[in-house]
Amino acid sequence: MKIHVVQQGDTLWRIAQNYGSDINQIILLNQLDNPDALVIGQSLVIPETGREHVIQPGDTLWQLAQQYGVSVEELAAVNNITNPSLLFIGQLLQLPYFLYVVQPGDTVWAIAQRNGVAIDAIVQANQLTDPGRILPGQTLRIPVPEKPVTEVNAYITELGQEGRFEILSLGRYLTYVSPFTYSIQADGTLTELEEQPVLAAARATNTAPLMVITNFIESNFNSDLVATLLRNPDLQETMITNMLEILRAKNYAGVNFDFEYIYPEDRENYNAFLRRVVARLHPEGFVVSTALAPKDSADQPGLLYEAHDYAAHGEIVDFVVVMTYEWGWAGGEPLAIAPINEVREVLDYAVTAIPPEKILMGVPLYGRDWRIPWIEGTFARTVSPKEAVQLARRYGVPIQYNETYESPFFRYVDENGQEHEVWFEDARSVQAKYQTVKDYGLRGVSYWVLGIPFPENWAVLQDNFRIRKL
Repeated sequence: MKIHVVQQGDTLWRIAQNYGSDINQIILLNQLDNPDALVIGQSLVIPETGREHVIQPGDTLWQLAQQYGVSVEELAAVNNITNPSLLFIGQLLQLPYFLYVVQPGDTVWAIAQRNGVAIDAIVQANQLTDPGRILPGQTLRIPVPEKPVTEVNAYITELGQEGRFEILSLGRYLTYVSPFTYSIQADGTLTELEEQPVLAAARATNTAPLMVITNFIESNFNSDLVATLLRNPDLQETMITNMLEILRAKNYAGVNFDFEYIYPEDRENYNAFLRRVVARLHPEGFVVSTALAPKDSADQPGLLYEAHDYAAHGEIVDFVVVMTYEWGWAGGEPLAIAPINEVREVLDYAVTAIPPEKILMGVPLYGRDWRIPWIEGTFARTVSPKEAVQLARRYGVPIQYNETYESPFFRYVDENGQEHEVWFEDARSVQAKYQTVKDYGLRGVSYWVLGIPFPENWAVLQDNFRIRKL
């Protein structure tokens, strides 16, 4: 897979020719509604012929295995496909092997070095009895290079049939899915959640569901509600018992606590609560995780930050989600949602307090459209990356890219003369984020939130990592 940024004069036909790729596969992979109307600055993901295949109408895994000379099992394994019938038009499949024609002077060692694979893998794939003797013109099957293994979590708020389809189509990219949300109540009970369609899809795609528990009531995180819980150990035991009943009944793999805006004086109470949870859940095999505000120091002031004790969470729970997004929040001034320089500043601190292998870095799947000049008290509209490109095309403006933030943006004037500024994510910005995960040696990523069209993301994710399944 390659990333191409549309330039002045580009056409999809010319781009396909330059990369030796199939124009129809490019259209499907990027979900292009109007292939004849590209936007300058738009990022496209380009499938590599002979190494990748974009699923077309009528494709079956058996037919594709026959077409590319591989087994169904090999094709399924390299793409995390648990059910061969779950193929979706526009998804990118990686082929287990690509073909290479031996050139004069080639050796198996040199070919292996050049392609980042082991010599033994090439020998085995081609059943070479004498690896020192290969001939010019001979065709070898080269196994795909090993990729770093990562874990991926995704929160989801659409829990009906739309959510079910979302998990069926994207589940092979996910380790965990986290239906949002169960909320705590003052008597130790939990609100109800009708998430069975999503849980069924998780089972079908071998995706581990995490029960999300928050202090989110009436569209806000309630500080007093979580204080009531954290200051009463007996109430905590009642809540944990109720939580365990749901975990068992619905076959959750574990829990993710997203307690936000906790009073600073409840910092140690929260830590003690998590120890109590772990003591009861670990013996039954459940994982425990938390969501943490993006801090750049241990003593960062503010109600969102002070009670989130990075070092304690890193010691107590199995992993944490660091919510590295919302710099460009709906009620604030226009800004990248997750500027990479700010994300890295948070991670610089986080890895000193929490083992990197316990950190999932938050990644936004959305963008925002602000009216400018920004006026305090006004709120931006949330847009998908796909909708952002459609806006740029509709108003005839190029997409720009901020190199410091590693984020695309543009400005336009609507039909009423109102100026707007849009920040969103594209293939380049998520590539920068996945490189950051590698640079810091993190456990993986966590998305907020599924249900927002961003087709390029999944191709870039797959190009960077192999997703761990539990």
